[in-house]
Order: sequence, then C-alpha cells, then structure tokens
Amino acid sequence: MADNVTSLFRTGAHSPSMAALARESGEAGPLDFCIPCNPYFPTPAMFDELTHRLRDIITYYPSSADTITAELCNLLQLPPQCVAMGNGSTELITWIDHLLVRESLAIPVPTFGRWTDQPLETGKRVDMFPLQESNGFALDPAQYIQFIRSRGTRAAVICNPNNPDGGFLPRQTILAFCDALADLDLIVIDESFLEFADAENEPSVVEEAVMRPNVIVLRSLGKNFGLHGVRFGYMVANPGLAGRIRSMLPKWNLNAFAETVVFMLKNHGPEYAESLQLVRRDRLDMAHQLSALPGLTIYPSQGNFLFVRLPVGAEGTVVRDRLLTEHRILVRECGNKIGSSSRFLRLVVRPPADVRRLVSGMESVLFGARRGAAVPELNTGTNYSSGTAAVDRLVGSTNGQGFPGLAASASANGMVGQPQALPLPQPLTAGANGMVQQPQPQPMVAAANGMVGQPQPLTAAQTRGTNGMPGGLTAVNAQGQPQQFPPQFAPQQGYPQQPQAMPQPQPVPPPQPTGWPNTAGASDGVGWPAAGTVNRVG
Repeated sequence: MADNVTSLFRTGAHSPSMAALARESGEAGPLDFCIPCNPYFPTPAMFDELTHRLRDIITYYPSSADTITAELCNLLQLPPQCVAMGNGSTELITWIDHLLVRESLAIPVPTFGRWTDQPLETGKRVDMFPLQESNGFALDPAQYIQFIRSRGTRAAVICNPNNPDGGFLPRQTILAFCDALADLDLIVIDESFLEFADAENEPSVVEEAVMRPNVIVLRSLGKNFGLHGVRFGYMVANPGLAGRIRSMLPKWNLNAFAETVVFMLKNHGPEYAESLQLVRRDRLDMAHQLSALPGLTIYPSQGNFLFVRLPVGAEGTVVRDRLLTEHRILVRECGNKIGSSSRFLRLVVRPPADVRRLVSGMESVLFGARRGAAVPELNTGTNYSSGTAAVDRLVGSTNGQGFPGLAASASANGMVGQPQALPLPQPLTAGANGMVQQPQPQPMVAAANGMVGQPQPLTAAQTRGTNGMPGGLTAVNAQGQPQQFPPQFAPQQGYPQQPQAMPQPQPVPPPQPTGWPNTAGASDGVGWPAAGTVNRVG
C-alpha cells in the first residue's frame, strides 16, 4: 500500500490531490504541509453555514459570473470593468497565454509551474531567468531586466511573493520594473500569496494596474481563504485587457460554492484579518522550530510557506515518501520544479503543534539511529552545509577533504591565501521616495549542535553599468538604443548581512474594527485583498 501511495507523486508535475491520496491509502488525509492554504479561514462557524446550505449549493445553478464579480468588486472597491474572475488562477493564466502572449514570455525560476508549462504547451518560447541559490533565490530586478532585453522577450512575469521560495519585492520596486518595461506587450504581477506578506503595509500594485496599458495583476482567493477546492481567483487590469479575458470566459465559469463564499465575506472581515495575522505569527515560529534541525537551510519568506534545503546526503523524494508512509505527513518536494532540485522542500505554514510533529518526523527520517537514515551520522565529515549545493556536492563527495592537490595547484599558480568573497549587490527595498535600499535577509543554517549558525558568505560579481559606476546600469532597448534603468535598480556595494536573532512569536490582539476596507484607505485596520489595503493589519 505504501508503494502505491508514493507512486502517485511520479505521475506529473504537481503533487497528487488529497482525494487521490485518501483513495489509495484507504485512510484519512495526512497532516498537510504541501497545499498552501490558510489554516485559520474559513472559521468553524462559516464551515457550519456552508454545510447547512450544501443541498442548495450543489442542486442549483449559480448566478452568472458577472453577478459574482460585481459582489467581489463591491467588497474590494474596484470597478467591475477592470476585473475578471476565473475558475482558479490557472484558468486566467491559460487565457492570458492564449490571448495576450505572442511569441515569448520571461519568468524567474523556480516558480509556479503553470507560468513555465502553459506557454510551452502553446508553442511559445519561455525565457527562464534562474534565481541564484547562492543569493538566497532573491530576484535582482535589474539583472532580470537585462535578461529580458537581451532575449528580446515580449511578455514578463513576476510572482510576488514567489512560489516556492517566498521571495518578495516591495511595491515601489515592482512599479519601477513596470516603468522600465513599459514597451513590452504584457507584464503580469502574480500576487497570489501577497495577502500573507507583512514586509510593508500596502504592497499591492492593483491600483496602478488599472491605469497602465500592459499590466495585469493576478490574485488568488482559494489560497487566502483556505478553499483551494472552490477554485476561484481574479485578475485586475485596464478595461481593455480585462474585457478581452472576460469575453472568453463561460457565463457560468464560477460554481455555486464560489458564489456562496463571496457573498458570505462581507460579514467576516475581522475573522479574515485575524487569520492573516495568525499565519504571519506562525511563519516566524515555524522557522524557529525548523532551525533546530542540523544542516537545514531556511530561506526568508513572505508567503504562507517556507523553502528549505535539506542537509547534505538527504534526497528529497526519499524524505517526502518516508514522512508520508511512516509519519502521515505530506510535504512538497521541489525536484520537479525547473530551477530547483530534490534537495529542496516547500513547507506550508501551519500552527505550532503541527510544526512540532513535522520537526519530530523530519528528525527521525533525517537522523534516525536505525539503518536507513536519510542523512549519514553526524560528525563524520559529510554533514557540512555551505549554503550552495555545488560546494556541498564537492565536500560531500570527498568527505570534506576536497580534491587532492588542489591547494598545491593553487599555490603554484600564485593563488596564495584564502579566497575572498566579492561584495554582492544587495536586493533593493525601495521606500516611499523609491530610493531607500535595504539588504535582503540571508537564510538561516542550523549547525550540527542545533543552534542557528552564521549565514555563509555570498560570492558574486558586482554588476556595473557602461560607465563603471553602480548607478550606471545600461542595456539595449527593443529599438537597439542604450537604455538607462531607473536609479531604483542601480546595484550598490554591500556586504553580507549579519544574522539577526529569530523574533519570538507575539500574541495576536483581537481584531478591533468591523467592516471591509476600500481602496481609498478606509480599512480601519482590516486587511483584505484589495488595491493598496492588503496589509494594514498589524
């Protein structure tokens, strides 16, 4: 039976559904750290209401998509002509590809698989911009722009936060990116996980999208509301772009569950806001608990998940299968994501009690004393973790000794002394004036004694423009003329950030306000997936 269950993971690009796992195992679903749902919403009372109305929901036709969209727009304070609702964000990605992407699309990888797979299925060229593991998978927008210009790509996507690593770019940086590529056919900002971010109060660019000719913002509802099975999401763009997508959608593309939930939401704003605060709190606690596992690297995240790199010697598929069969815990192994490998897991944020069970299960699978532990015994010289997989493979394959004669060869060539890390341009965090810059936090690496160790030095060549100065970043535009990028993107000299103590989880105050916010800022402190009001809470 265990072999049948684990074989479900080898049939496609995504994890099997919970229903498929339950059918194959004949048991209740496992503890889920795979599917990125909000565990605190809907509330038990809302589920009771849905259960009470189940017969009518599944018996009768829903209202038209226009009716459901109008109700959602009333909550979000968005013009209905600028919004298209889909049967999940993937339906909208499909139509965006068919209608608005011509010959090519650029996307940083690793990322959500439909952004790489969908255009390939329709014969488009997908230009994949690799996020660097040595830089914590942080996206450098200036280098991404250079890549797009060099490839001549006509459409570009940024997922903010990115899935699976949770990388985040602030609002002003996203807007500067759109300004620099205003001549492209299309720019998509996928904000499917933005509700869980707390890096800034108003990170969404929804308000600006309705005024730009080539920008679409994609939003998810299933992830935020903990209802993946309902399949609903929406996009925001200028009326022309939104209308093209809306014209292709069936009149009843949204089901009765989606309608019921949308019309319930106006009465549950405070509960939703509190659920987001709880997820943000749990993200810190979960990172803290996972940091006790030796050799595990935890990357900074603004999503409702954490991207982790397993210790040297651990194979992600083995860890995933054993967690499922031995501990009834489901995790997302990322070996089938382009730009990732089986050394990586994406772990969804869950309450602290669930995380303790996960940590216990991972400790047993990775370091259990019984024969077959996924990681060799500690203190054998093979548990070294540098922060870079290529270095780890070298150290692991030579038991920490390196290649014979490497030092003598370096000395003979004049390379005497320890190599020095080059300063790395730090990712930008633009403030209200678009010029403030902050270094990107570095991943935490747990040492063999279970304590959080020092982040590893990062090495990369400093990016400079044609004038040799950090502010002179230049590339060639679509017309072949030199293009000066906005100063927000000019890389600055920086040094690896010193590690900070992991903040302790803080108690979540009860929500004070009532009602839903609008795009003018009248949110009374309640977060909602609307333009510019997403994260006023906390």
